[in-house]
Amino acid sequence: MSEPRRVTATTRAAGDDDTRTGMRSSLLEVLAASARLGLTSFGGPIAHLGYFREEYVVRRRWIDEAHYADLVALCQFLPGPASSQVGMAIGIMRAGLLGGVAAWLGFTLPSALALVAFAYGLQAIGVAETGWLHGLKVVAVAIVAQAVWGMARNLAADRERASLAIVAAIAVLASRTATTQVLVIVVAGLLGWMLLPASGTSATTAMPVRLNKGVAIGALALFLGLLIGLPIARQMAPSHALAVFDSFYRAGSLVFGGGHVVLPLLQAEVVPPGWVTNEAFIAGYGAAQAVPGPLFTFAAYLGAVMQPAPTGWIGAAWALVAVFLPSFLLIVGGLPFWELLRWRASFQAALRGINAAVVGLLLAALYDPVWRSAIQGHADFALALVAFGLLMFWRLAPWLVVGITAAGAAVIAAFA
Repeated sequence: MSEPRRVTATTRAAGDDDTRTGMRSSLLEVLAASARLGLTSFGGPIAHLGYFREEYVVRRRWIDEAHYADLVALCQFLPGPASSQVGMAIGIMRAGLLGGVAAWLGFTLPSALALVAFAYGLQAIGVAETGWLHGLKVVAVAIVAQAVWGMARNLAADRERASLAIVAAIAVLASRTATTQVLVIVVAGLLGWMLLPASGTSATTAMPVRLNKGVAIGALALFLGLLIGLPIARQMAPSHALAVFDSFYRAGSLVFGGGHVVLPLLQAEVVPPGWVTNEAFIAGYGAAQAVPGPLFTFAAYLGAVMQPAPTGWIGAAWALVAVFLPSFLLIVGGLPFWELLRWRASFQAALRGINAAVVGLLLAALYDPVWRSAIQGHADFALALVAFGLLMFWRLAPWLVVGITAAGAAVIAAFA
């Protein structure tokens, strides 16, 4: 009979080394997979979810189809960029909290770096000096119009929700402040809870989550603490850096319905105080359509062009972390409690109201600032119609439509 193995300090150290090696391996796997997606995922949030399914469900088999559907449902319910949150959640399930960070870095950095480089180029040549830059503003009209059309068909398909969307748009246009947008979202949630009963749930299977509920509660408490405390701290200790973090954090906390909705929220935060000019804002938004990855990386561009300091790479990193932090905290806080939330009809009814209102917010943004900044004559309107047709009916990739529109605007400017 063999003697039982003696557990010594050496064997424990070897076991610890194996665990650390396995964790590092998992983190590197998550980072590599998400970076691949960050470099190749063109086409917006819905397309991103298709890429994610192919990579994580079909190719790598890190998660099965039913659990992937559950994750998508959770991330569509939570505020924030749904595709980024799905990636964070899979990273957390694969390699813990650091896996979520690795998934975010891999998916976000490629487009963020590209947009910061564009910001430096824009500062060098000037925002209003070339025809192709005006084309970026024109293509934003087509892209936001497509987003409004698609969201309205899904989120405001009946007369009650369509009416709520119209009222929300009118309210936002009547008072172009960030406070008004927050109030519109809150009131819409209350109206949805009272007047818009949800249909049956679409739950699939129970989703195993290896995340401590204490950590989840702490993440939710931090999310709410920052959402409430940052505006107070901003008033008590005036600081531009703190004001920027508060503005981007609040915008990231209130985005329901897709990445395009961040447009009106950020515009209300950065343009009225003079941090970013309206022309630079719209040009950057158009450029953001030409890069892969999440639309939220538009925040990195804004941080880079913003005045006064922090600006450049530091400002970009500051704004990027601020706008994504709510999404990370919510996914950490929401994962363990999703089984409870998804069965509550009142929760789903409130979200129906909120989603209808964000259609109205985006509709208002389509007029001001997007349309008013870009469409200055018949040629601009014709070019926007061409871009809209290429997106809606020819189904061309957004990055390709951006290039075509920019080239068209350059030609128009040359012969004007």
